[in-house]
Amino acid sequence: MSSDFEPKIVAFCCKFCAYTAADLAGSMRLEYPSTVRIIQLLCSGRVDVLHLLKAFENGADAAFVAG
Repeated sequence: MSSDFEPKIVAFCCKFCAYTAADLAGSMRLEYPSTVRIIQLLCSGRVDVLHLLKAFENGADAAFVAG
C-alpha cells in the first residue's frame, strides 16, 4: 500500500523562542518538509483557538503552537 499523503501543518511560533530556532535551523541548512507553514507571532500567548480553527478551515491537517 503506497500513500502519497503529505499533511499540511501550520506552526504558530513565538518570535523570540520557537521562530528563532526555526531560523537557526535554516541558517544551518537543515531541512523540514515544504508542507510546514510557519506563522511568526510576537508571543505564543497571543494565539486564540480561533486562529487554530481558521487554519483547519483553510485546509491544514495539523496545527500547533510553539513557544
